Amino acid sequence: MLKLNKLFHLTAPNADVFENRILPGTERRQFLARCRNKIRDHLRPAIRNATKTILGMDKMVEPRFRTQGSWSYDTCVTPAHMPPQEMDWDYGVYLPVTVWEENGPPSAMAMAYFKLVESLLQDLCKREGWTMHDGKSTCIRLQVSPWAHIDIPLYAAPEDEFPTIKDRISVEAHRTLDSAKGEASFAEDAAEPQEWEELDCIVMATRDGMWRPSDPEDVAKWFDDRIKQHSDQLRRVCRYLKAWRDFQWTSGGPTSVSIMVAAGQSFEHIQGRDDLAVMRTARHLGHVFLGEIREKGIDNEDEDFNRLDHKGRIEAAGAFSRLATAIAAAGALGGHQKDLAISKLQTEFGIRMPDNPLLIDSDDGADQIRRTPAITVAPPVVPSTKAG
Repeated sequence: MLKLNKLFHLTAPNADVFENRILPGTERRQFLARCRNKIRDHLRPAIRNATKTILGMDKMVEPRFRTQGSWSYDTCVTPAHMPPQEMDWDYGVYLPVTVWEENGPPSAMAMAYFKLVESLLQDLCKREGWTMHDGKSTCIRLQVSPWAHIDIPLYAAPEDEFPTIKDRISVEAHRTLDSAKGEASFAEDAAEPQEWEELDCIVMATRDGMWRPSDPEDVAKWFDDRIKQHSDQLRRVCRYLKAWRDFQWTSGGPTSVSIMVAAGQSFEHIQGRDDLAVMRTARHLGHVFLGEIREKGIDNEDEDFNRLDHKGRIEAAGAFSRLATAIAAAGALGGHQKDLAISKLQTEFGIRMPDNPLLIDSDDGADQIRRTPAITVAPPVVPSTKAG
């Protein structure tokens, strides 16, 4: 039996393990943060000046901005095939709306809002040498590098709730600020980060003038609660599975958020054994991805996070099951078969899985005993006896 945990994770700084090999490097994080800040600094005054003249608001209002998606959850990884795969950053723009109908703001405003921000970003693209992609219905996509794009969805919130929020500083923004050695230009905002829970109703504008109920913070809050419950091992396992997905599917495959939700729903923390945690999670996902993935704690189970069609679900479920089997088979090998164990893992995760047998220890079974929780049993019944 072999312990494969150190191939995935070591607490030593800068350890050459799978976790650190798949994390975005400092230079790329800083580049994307600079691009994000250019977008924010360009849009903030321009949207403010247009809120009365173009959007018809009673007064000028500054938009708010929020980093969303994997950079907010801190589950972002560097893609395995880059190109054609790319890194992405989701950066939401938020405005208040005075008139709030049953289904959100008036539809005419959605189209005007979308056209306004898109025209402003076209000017920024010309200045920076970026490219704007046409056709995205739910966001504006800017190609800021051959290896990265930034998606900008547009949101509206009721006017009476809007003044309570400030620009959010995400986990990744703090990391970037630290890595930049205190350069304030890398922070999203100088103000203290605020919770966005005050916003009860958020809708997203679409290119065709529709509004869709959508609050990315619901997923972020739910996932943060799961991390508090299960420890940061859950976050690491989500990263491993996203990196595995990128290696197995050059395009398509299960979405990152579906992996994250499915993993968080029934995660089992295993102290000091990320290898076993990812194996058991993959085994569970092999069943889950055959059907719908809904979560009451996010949207009262309204959304099916499994976007795959029937054929895709069967393919994904089979791939997760094969991953679990491969990790179990690698761990079941003998101490003289460490190279074979690494080969099995690299077949699933790619060459970013370290080829270092020194990171593999023998498992004598003692860990299994220590991991098994104590069970309270009833005391034996001792019958009364008579001496003599």
